[in-house]
Amino acid sequence: MLNTKMIGNKIAQARKKANISQAQLAQFLFISPQAVGKWERGESSPDIVTFNRLSEILGVDLNYFSENYQSTNDGIEQEAAKQSSTTERQVQINLTAVNLEESDFAGVTLHKGKFKASPLSGADFSNADLTGSLFEVSDAHQANFDDANLTDCTFSITDLADASFRKSILVRTDFNKSTLAGTKFTDVKLTDVKLTMVDLRKTIFENCVFNGVDFKYSDLRGMHFNGQSFIGVQFDKSALNDVSFTGATLKNVSFRLPFSVTNKSYRAFKTVCFDGAIMDKLTYAGLKGLWVVDLSKVIVI
Repeated sequence: MLNTKMIGNKIAQARKKANISQAQLAQFLFISPQAVGKWERGESSPDIVTFNRLSEILGVDLNYFSENYQSTNDGIEQEAAKQSSTTERQVQINLTAVNLEESDFAGVTLHKGKFKASPLSGADFSNADLTGSLFEVSDAHQANFDDANLTDCTFSITDLADASFRKSILVRTDFNKSTLAGTKFTDVKLTDVKLTMVDLRKTIFENCVFNGVDFKYSDLRGMHFNGQSFIGVQFDKSALNDVSFTGATLKNVSFRLPFSVTNKSYRAFKTVCFDGAIMDKLTYAGLKGLWVVDLSKVIVI
């Protein structure tokens, strides 16, 4: 017999550890917050498809939800520590919990720096080389990253509202559960970038190229990507209501709609505009297979 109380407790624990609210989790799953509340109180339980999505969103193994699950992380971490003690370590600059509001980092070189729980509002990182740096649970609204090298950087649960990324180098950059309201990306080539569980409805992309970008569980409703280029891009279970790709170029682009027991996600995707878009045959075939979107004004190459 399914132990709904135990499962509910595990969902709540993993959700809190991931710093996700019930409302946010509901949004990522395209269900009501009340349904999440019932799970965590043990009044009901997700179905098997939803369990799979929960494990992805919360970053846990599917077996985590079973009664006999035991984490092996401790043993792995101890072994890693033992190995690292025999090798030369690289010193990292740790700027954790330091008030850095309006600080001047323009032109600095800081590889693998750590900005965690640090106030960074209005900080100037223009022309800085921040390769491999971590920004986690930080307030960096209105920060300036123009012309900065952000290769292999991670922005996790970071407030980047109204920040500027003009001509920034974004290669394998990871934006995870971060705030991008009013954030402006101008003349940027995003290469192998990940945007996971991000609300992009008020984000501004101007003259950008998206190469190998993954949009996962993100909210893009009402976005305009007119005239921009998408190469090897995946839109995975993201909200795309009223998104416009007018005049955009799409090559090897995949659209994976959110799971729904009704036709809700298909009805939402029907509102996407591809008028004047240029796309390769594979992208066209994938879209055509969804049956709902209007491709009458698409140019196939």
